[in-house]
Amino acid sequence: MDRYIDLNEVSDGKLYTSNDLVKAGCNDCQGCSACCESMADTIILDPFDIFCLTKGLQTPAASLLYHQIDLGVVDGVILPHIKMEGNANRCPFLDENGRCSIHSFRPGFCRLFPLGRFYENRSFSYFLQTKECKKQNRTKVKVQKWIGLPDFKRYETFICDWHYFLKDLQKPLTEGDVEWAKGVNMEILRRFFLTPYDVSGDFYAQFYERLRGFDGNGWTEK
Repeated sequence: MDRYIDLNEVSDGKLYTSNDLVKAGCNDCQGCSACCESMADTIILDPFDIFCLTKGLQTPAASLLYHQIDLGVVDGVILPHIKMEGNANRCPFLDENGRCSIHSFRPGFCRLFPLGRFYENRSFSYFLQTKECKKQNRTKVKVQKWIGLPDFKRYETFICDWHYFLKDLQKPLTEGDVEWAKGVNMEILRRFFLTPYDVSGDFYAQFYERLRGFDGNGWTEK
């Protein structure tokens, strides 16, 4: 999702790598769940998130759709996002104590917060959002440790490739033939989100096999 913002207004003005220390530590939130409420449709899911959710919940993505997950249009692309519940717009995965019930396999958006990503030149850096988290006196932690995923370089490569794959589609999807755009959107949903992954296998190999099916002009079966 593109956000056109002044980094000096929302961050500490610095860009970070995965090996840098950043003041994001919040002492396990201590029961605070403010960032899990009133998020509307902003917790957008990528294919790795779907892989982790279906594996962790032992539930296919199609069964989660319209219950814990909904669909929305993001820069011309139809993508899944967490579906908030009730008057407080709470995450459906919060338990009765306001704690995350899927913390070990939570989405990348949640892992990243309160960090953000700044994309440029087919790559990205991290930045610290200084006005988003209510916790004060946060401690320093290495970015990679904060996100807390194995095979981190492969994860970063995937994040970059997925972002720019969608970015390259943005203009043709929003300015091109409507029926073609609809077909491409349906194929993105089918190929990357709804077609089950082998959760006992390697996600990245499966993702790139699916990605190779897109040749820039249409979808092909390879």
